[in-house]
Amino acid sequence: MRKFWLIFAQTATICLAVVFVVTTLKPELLPPSWRGGNVVSFKEAAPDPGPRKVTTYRDASKKAMPAVVNVFTSKEVRVPRHPLLDDPLFRHFFGDRLDEKRRSTSLGSGVIVSPQGYILTNYHVVNAADEIEVLLADGRKTSPRVIGTDPETDLAVLKVDMKNLPAITFGRSEEASVGDVVLAIGNPFGVGQTVTMGIISALGSSHLGINTFENFIQTDAAINPGNSGCALVDVTGNLIGINSAIYSRTGGSLGIGFAIPTSVAKQVMEQIIKNGGVVRGWIGVEAQDLSKELAESFKLPNTSGALIAGVLKSGPADKAGVKPGDILLAVEGKPVTDSLSMLNLIAALPPGKSAAFTMMRNQTEVQLKITVGKRPKPTVQDLDEEDEE
Repeated sequence: MRKFWLIFAQTATICLAVVFVVTTLKPELLPPSWRGGNVVSFKEAAPDPGPRKVTTYRDASKKAMPAVVNVFTSKEVRVPRHPLLDDPLFRHFFGDRLDEKRRSTSLGSGVIVSPQGYILTNYHVVNAADEIEVLLADGRKTSPRVIGTDPETDLAVLKVDMKNLPAITFGRSEEASVGDVVLAIGNPFGVGQTVTMGIISALGSSHLGINTFENFIQTDAAINPGNSGCALVDVTGNLIGINSAIYSRTGGSLGIGFAIPTSVAKQVMEQIIKNGGVVRGWIGVEAQDLSKELAESFKLPNTSGALIAGVLKSGPADKAGVKPGDILLAVEGKPVTDSLSMLNLIAALPPGKSAAFTMMRNQTEVQLKITVGKRPKPTVQDLDEEDEE
């Protein structure tokens, strides 16, 4: 009995000593109930088995870069006439040298989108240019023809007559997500073809006052002057956007760039190639967004819809009975969220056909049929006002 008790005592002593050592040096080895109520359990990542694989975008760059071109433009500008030129004595000594016309040059980028020689670029890159020259990545130069332009989306289609053209592959911009890695390939500041990397910062950016129709991909990939019209590609080298504008206080990149998604660019390009321009629906109304205060004054449950602020006399909407103060709620059953969505829904309607419009008038829903007209082309003054905004 004494021997048994001695063995038990030694065993207990050893166990207590082991528990003390483990509690002091390795408490994580104890069951949770032994550690006390203040210990928080959490999951830790497994140790890294080895060095991480470095991701490279050289395959995407190699695939897309040959299809990106430099676009050089020039136009003749008249120097403002100096008042002294009207003085005969002054003109006797200086002649007409101060009355000379000069050429203004600018640069941009473009993307070859078809082996047939079609190139997508920005409208503002080629607008009013007298001469346009395209420089391919392989060193070839040529003067393209302007097939057509669409100022309201800031897109233009050029065409070159050359063989063995490297056309880019179109990606699916509608499948892009915030956080996706993207590459911008263009000719910033004229330094030559350059690739920058970033992510998609936002999708569907609008109400920026850049274009009439806005549905931008926002990215922090560096975009600088000269990048206008360049390619925004995904990590597989497929085109998902045409870089169009940047937000900057200095003229350089601040990490806020905007690209026209290929879902829009492709539709515009196909219409320009087919018709020479883009045909959009139009009903002749002026609309504004519904603020919270306006919604309350009209006794609406929310701010969805567009307030008809003005109706063009003898226009399609006027002929159908639309009145200022009506609230447009839906077009062909598709809900209107604001004035921009209204503009896009109406623009998508084919001119000459009748469409159903759901209005709210005096707190009562009204169904109207409007024969859609053709959207007039914007004037130079309209475009200047958009640029000022």
